[in-house]
Amino acid sequence: MTDIKMVAVDVDGTFIRSDYSFDVTRFRRILDHMHRCGAQFVIASGNQYWQLRDYFPGYDEELSFVAENGAYVKDHDEVVYAGAMEHDVVLRTLDWIEDHPDVQNVMSCLNCAYVERGRMSEDFFEFMRTYYHRMEWVDSLRAVSDPVLKFALSVPLDRTMAYYDEIRATLTAGLVPTTSGHGAIDLIIPGAHKASGLERLARRWNVDPSACAAFGDGGNDIEMLRWAGHSYAMANAADEVKEVANAICPSNEEQGVLTTLEELFGL
Repeated sequence: MTDIKMVAVDVDGTFIRSDYSFDVTRFRRILDHMHRCGAQFVIASGNQYWQLRDYFPGYDEELSFVAENGAYVKDHDEVVYAGAMEHDVVLRTLDWIEDHPDVQNVMSCLNCAYVERGRMSEDFFEFMRTYYHRMEWVDSLRAVSDPVLKFALSVPLDRTMAYYDEIRATLTAGLVPTTSGHGAIDLIIPGAHKASGLERLARRWNVDPSACAAFGDGGNDIEMLRWAGHSYAMANAADEVKEVANAICPSNEEQGVLTTLEELFGL
């Protein structure tokens, strides 16, 4: 298929295996072919840019990034958008978190992510370092001046949807909750989701959504899959994700993105 000019992929549960690996040789071959075809490759994830970049050492600037669920957008070596949550929204969210002691939190900001000393455990900090390659302890999140892109909440697994519904009911102004399952709820800037980030890049590149192929597995991929003309849910995706996608491709463990791209580009 030669009409694809833009490919957008989620990372966790989509592009990489559960051990955080992918077939680098296959991907390099696909990427080189895409370059020759004038097609762009975009990493679209809820994760921190600094973590995503580290998956592609030495050639990260050949790619573009929609990170933090659309709050941070980078066109190769140029940052084209960085959101900032309103200060009163940040304070209100911190109040809510403090009222729920079983909710753990990372406050992800433009330059770094922050964890509050005394409220979060060392084990939580070390676990979250997998997702936040720039992260620091602070005595108080309220004292952080770095623009806030997103709150990343970890809640008890069996209460994920209950907390999601509570947040929708009580923190509706200035943020939007989205869940990727496994007890993870992101609180994002309204209008800053993966589809909005892709739209920013598509306008710069003069690419129509009909010429975009997108791959995802979680709830925060739904807007992106609806936006793209060619949308693929992974075999391991949630049912609600499969319902909005045009097609199902093999799972992340089977490197389904790479297999599908080889088919799309005739490799």
